[in-house]
Amino acid sequence: MNRTSIENKFGKFLKENFPISDAELASSLTRFSNLPLKKSEFFVQQDEICRSVGFILKGTLRTFYLDEKGEEITSCFCAENNFSTSFKSFIFQKPSSLSIQAMEDTELMVIDFDHLQTLYKLSSTWQMIGRVLAEKEYLAMERYASFLNSETAKEKYLRLIKEQPAVLNLARVEDIASYLGVTRRTLSRIRKEISLKN
Repeated sequence: MNRTSIENKFGKFLKENFPISDAELASSLTRFSNLPLKKSEFFVQQDEICRSVGFILKGTLRTFYLDEKGEEITSCFCAENNFSTSFKSFIFQKPSSLSIQAMEDTELMVIDFDHLQTLYKLSSTWQMIGRVLAEKEYLAMERYASFLNSETAKEKYLRLIKEQPAVLNLARVEDIASYLGVTRRTLSRIRKEISLKN
């Protein structure tokens, strides 16, 4: 994607979701840069400070952490037209407990910590955007914890099929299983049950 098409897509998203003027949008975009990621490249790595917030123009990111056994636990699959970052690391500028990795060739529009702080100081609109993003992140975490604890393994998998079907073709079986909070064996059984019904 060239810079013009990138700015058009990102600008369209902002104008459709926030009350931002054309002049304010044009000024804001000068503080963002384009970041292409190849499949398996990292946007954020665990134990490093997260310096940027990224808007996904195309592609998919996977957020994960290492459990006490050193195994990867997937907590989020994030697709285009969404923001992604390690929020706690970014806000406090401390090492991240999460890693964020491209599941396919991905293109981001990114802004670093200092530039975002400048936008917050100059623009009440960006203060609102920052607040909305923080609220969405909190609600997403709460929702994820809720469905992990309240739904059966089969219900979780059917939810994933409904809400993020593309992930099923991109993610490894072990990543889907850890996201759903089940073993690979349980996931295979669920998939078999569903395929037999269909």
